[in-house]
Amino acid sequence: MRLAVLTPSFGKLSSNPVARAAELDLELEHRTENHPKSGQELIDALTGAEAAIVGLDTVDAEVFAACPELKVVAKHGAGVDNIDLDAAAASGVTVVNTPGANADSVADLTFGLLIMGARRIREAEDSLRAGRWEVFFGTELTGKQLGILGFGRIGRAVARRAAGFGMRIAAYDPFVPDHAIAEAGAIPMSLAEVVAGSDFLSLHLPAGDEPLLTRDLIELMPASSGLINAARGGLVDEAALAAALHEGRLAFAALDAFASEPPAVDDPLLRAPNLIATPHIGAYSDIANANMGTWAVEDVVRVLKGEEPRFPVR
Repeated sequence: MRLAVLTPSFGKLSSNPVARAAELDLELEHRTENHPKSGQELIDALTGAEAAIVGLDTVDAEVFAACPELKVVAKHGAGVDNIDLDAAAASGVTVVNTPGANADSVADLTFGLLIMGARRIREAEDSLRAGRWEVFFGTELTGKQLGILGFGRIGRAVARRAAGFGMRIAAYDPFVPDHAIAEAGAIPMSLAEVVAGSDFLSLHLPAGDEPLLTRDLIELMPASSGLINAARGGLVDEAALAAALHEGRLAFAALDAFASEPPAVDDPLLRAPNLIATPHIGAYSDIANANMGTWAVEDVVRVLKGEEPRFPVR
């Protein structure tokens, strides 16, 4: 059984995924150059493969039509917005992912970014390295409201961390019933209520065709509030966010995801004050890397054997 591995993060921090593939008699073909791939380059990489593990590669109808031997596509992560699920179904291809494999890893980074912004750690470090010894007043987390947009596995993991810091937690998720949000210790609110009433706002929803956090919603955010996005860049109107930062209407924004990755070096958002930016590293931890690769390999084999996968998307 031939498995094309397209994401360079597969087995990067753990030998478990490769070892598990060997146990299951999977022949791995690493095609991780020029990641992410799309179009003909992706078709060339997948030609003849029965299965693929992808990262941010664009797997669309053209790819499925050109690769008739493909039976299963596994996402090395949770978000499948780069995979055309309708086209996969029409081509008889099963799509699986690894939900929850990186939840704690992303939640850890999210909370690290929150603390970094609230306590102005980057500003303080930059000042010290520049030879100055300045005082930077920050914001304590105890008693503050953390608004969480998206209350799935990652959102709940962030909420657990926030509870340990004595924060109030408000949440909005169009896919999770209010009673389930309340049972998990958060206050269910509408989108506008969470945005307008939170000291800090953290995003954990899949991206749609249009930004969730529009210019109007960004203008609803309280003065001196902070935004953390470790989900998808497309969730935020980045031009409006850059304007809010340049105008001093937000205390900070901490972003691990951008609408275009990597962002252009002259992107106005990267030049905005009080911006903390990391290169989409949320899922890059030892345990998450082991989980994502191993779970993906195991589900690929289940599908190729005609068995029900553990994590089917469609």
